[in-house]
Amino acid sequence: MSLSSTPDLAGLELAVVPVTAFGQNCSILWDPATRHAVVVDPGGDVPVLLHALAARDLTVDCILLTHGHLDHAGGADGLRNELVRLQGGTVPIIGPDERDAFLLSDIAAQAARYGLTGMGNVTVDRYVTDGESLPVLGRSLAVLHVPGHTPGHVVFHDPKAGFAFVGDTLFRGSVGRTDFPYGNGPQLIQAIVDRLLPLGDAVTILPGHGDMTTIGAERRSNPFLR
Repeated sequence: MSLSSTPDLAGLELAVVPVTAFGQNCSILWDPATRHAVVVDPGGDVPVLLHALAARDLTVDCILLTHGHLDHAGGADGLRNELVRLQGGTVPIIGPDERDAFLLSDIAAQAARYGLTGMGNVTVDRYVTDGESLPVLGRSLAVLHVPGHTPGHVVFHDPKAGFAFVGDTLFRGSVGRTDFPYGNGPQLIQAIVDRLLPLGDAVTILPGHGDMTTIGAERRSNPFLR
């Protein structure tokens, strides 16, 4: 499984590890001075993630979830358990919005329907709310509620680094699926327009699948935003 790194982000470093059969982008963000890290959306393949962390000698402070789908959250509980065993202390799982609780409690059943293993239900340490700021790695991540793909989907934006973990809201040339019983296409588009586009054209977005892009590129060329 491939591992790629991005350039320095205002003093932080980032590695993207594709996980699960869905090719979900799990992100590891860390401070190279302290070797402390956060993991965003560990959907599965926990041994691969542990190897990526160990290779960089990182200590994980917390796990962040953008939403409750199995490919984004299925490995969160297993990763937390392994990190607590290896590091000691606690490794809280934070997010998403509480409106995704029904998805987090159904991950094992979802995985069984797909014939996937190594994924489990997640009990988070706390949910997040729109507008709050999370103290992470010596700075603040802004929490934005961007529903439509799932009811409780959130985005984590680092204003200092000009970067956002957007999960399955906005992709290069596309947007998140809304053909679920709880999905809402018009709501997703409106939330992208109201919450993500105002972040500014220079902001780099890391989507849950596929390549990085920028707000400006998607404002200009994404067919779903025209």
